[in-house]
Amino acid sequence: MITVSLNNLGKKFNREWIFRNLDFEILPCDKLVILGGNGSGKSTLLQVISGFVSPNEGSLIYKSGNQSIEPENIKNYISFASPYLQLIEDFTLEEMIEHAAKFKPFSNNLPVKEIIGLIELSQAKGKYIKQFSSGMKQRLKLGLAILADTPVLLLDEPVSNLDKKAIEWYGQLIKNYTANRTVIVCSNAITEEYSFCNRQLDVAAFKPSPKS
Repeated sequence: MITVSLNNLGKKFNREWIFRNLDFEILPCDKLVILGGNGSGKSTLLQVISGFVSPNEGSLIYKSGNQSIEPENIKNYISFASPYLQLIEDFTLEEMIEHAAKFKPFSNNLPVKEIIGLIELSQAKGKYIKQFSSGMKQRLKLGLAILADTPVLLLDEPVSNLDKKAIEWYGQLIKNYTANRTVIVCSNAITEEYSFCNRQLDVAAFKPSPKS
């Protein structure tokens, strides 16, 4: 079970603080939504939580039980999906799934064929990712992250590029595959993205005034 502690976190670009003095503890199996409008810093905070981006102040601590996880190993405990995350365009659907499995095994060792069915992309078998629509790419990104066998799932604006039917699919996949996982969602207050969340964090509350 993973605990994530954000201790006095601060991140700035050039001289502007995006957020500062952020203290928050994410408990095992928490379902947390990070709220904020465009440019509020929520995606930056999620990237800091992922370990991909370093804070300018404070510390990020992952613990498995009472054992601290080394920063370079955080990536082994998380899966991540976002609109800006790039897929390998010259891979076919099957190749992309097989490639992802080399880095993160899937829940219950799901075979490629079953994963394709779960993400409802059977019609895209053999197609190259570059031939996918934006909605199909988002389905694939979400599927790879949600179906990965990781204790922590990070999702940035997950319903981007999804139609109504696909949003319902996303909700069902979350319900089926995240009961015993920590899930952190960034959202522009789109209820369908985070209706399952039990806690929230407004990143704007940690935006210092210009004189700070």
